[in-house]
Amino acid sequence: MPTILGSSTTVVDHEGLQINELAGNVATSEDRISIALVKVSEPSSEPWLTLDYDEWMCVLKGRMVLLHGDGLELEVKTGQTVFIARGERFRPTFPEGGTEYVPVCLPAFRPDRCVREEEEGEVMQGLAKLHGKKRKRDNAAKLDTLFHMTTAARWEEAKRTNSAYFPPTFDVDGGFTHATAVPSRLITTANHFYQESKGDWVCLRFSRAALRKSGIVVCDEEAKPVGDTAVGDDWNEWVCPHVLGGIPPAVVDKEFPMKRDADGKAFLGITGLTDI
Repeated sequence: MPTILGSSTTVVDHEGLQINELAGNVATSEDRISIALVKVSEPSSEPWLTLDYDEWMCVLKGRMVLLHGDGLELEVKTGQTVFIARGERFRPTFPEGGTEYVPVCLPAFRPDRCVREEEEGEVMQGLAKLHGKKRKRDNAAKLDTLFHMTTAARWEEAKRTNSAYFPPTFDVDGGFTHATAVPSRLITTANHFYQESKGDWVCLRFSRAALRKSGIVVCDEEAKPVGDTAVGDDWNEWVCPHVLGGIPPAVVDKEFPMKRDADGKAFLGITGLTDI
């Protein structure tokens, strides 16, 4: 027989964004599926997201523009539904206020199933509290696509000689190559470790699957020092994929230039990756 499971519950009400969960872990104690009504009252955007669930977004009013891939955009208009597959990196933007949409997530949304490329803020802290726990670790270990940064000169030399690239601190660090599944963290890392390094830098994109085909595995661990420089004090919640070997040029499917300030010290972004 039909059963009343729960009722609409406001889970986010922050700076022009209101999310009312209709079904899910908060509103109905349901982890199989979540359904919500999202109201965007002024132009805004989300950070880059990578989800550990499939999501359907049904636009009821207004429109959204999803950034994805290598600088691509997809406009979703009133009455249209867009599907985002598990593991795809994308960024929802809302060019105008008055936008409303219904997100359907399978399995249900949970904070630990959503990688947000931003510092932990009020929204995610509030959601974690509603879901009954504070996230101790992110779920970057579940993502296949990885990123590594290096000097353009070192990478060009590896390609020229068709040999695996190894970072200069490979042996000192314990025989692994640092990587991340969250590219914006490379800016934080670069400014922590490499501001005194001269010249151009590049961000490399590859995947766990491509590495494994080459006989190279990845170990997900806590952030570790680079050479004799310790990690940042607030990196304790990061999951850091450590590549147990070098990076063969054949596994890299995309290169992105890294931007620095006029003095050539501070790192500002990654062209085509974090600045879209």
